[in-house]
Amino acid sequence: MRVALFITCFNDTLFPEVGINLVRLLERLGIDVEFPEEQTCCGQMHFNTGYQRESIPLARHFVSTFANAEVIVAPSASCVGMVRELYPTVAALSGDAALVRAVEAIVPRTYELTEFLTRVLGMEDVGAYYPHRVTYHPTCHSLRVLHLGDAPLQLLRAVKGIDLVELSDARECCGFGGTFAIKNADTSAAMLGDKVHHVLDTGAEVVTSADTSCLMHIGGALSRMRAGVRTVHLAEILASTEEK
Repeated sequence: MRVALFITCFNDTLFPEVGINLVRLLERLGIDVEFPEEQTCCGQMHFNTGYQRESIPLARHFVSTFANAEVIVAPSASCVGMVRELYPTVAALSGDAALVRAVEAIVPRTYELTEFLTRVLGMEDVGAYYPHRVTYHPTCHSLRVLHLGDAPLQLLRAVKGIDLVELSDARECCGFGGTFAIKNADTSAAMLGDKVHHVLDTGAEVVTSADTSCLMHIGGALSRMRAGVRTVHLAEILASTEEK
């Protein structure tokens, strides 16, 4: 199987190590990974802030870039959610029948990393080793858009050496929500405060998740508090091995 990496602009710009570790993980599992360099933003930011027509060229570019990909995998539930759930709306809004057909063809081939591993490859134990106390934050998009369920937890439970601890009120939003955190700063900060409180209650060394956007939000608060708790994307944990 050959996989095309959809890195997302957020990871590419701010957290390139996530993509590096995703490639390292998949190649360790015997999967060929290609990286279409012409990929850009999926348009989620535009769509979610009311600029829906402005997201049409970005959706058109995405389907053109990945048209020949057998499978598309991304380390972001949020951006995969944009492609799978909102691209049909974007395509319909464009009035372009060819774009509608292209979206219909690409949506079933686009996966978030943990669902690709568990539901496509049928794997749980990917040979990872991570001797740390970890808690998992399920993001809103992973829960309510992609319906990942416990796929990320299945993978984490199989990691050797890990001490995985449950996060209280895990399903509650961290308060990021893209531009929501900027436009509704007070509400976002209150939600973030609750999330960080629950994280600290676990005694975890590491908070992990399927979205670096949420981890950035949570990690910012933890850093300002000097709490000594790190944020690490799931791909980095799953790519880690005892030999590393």
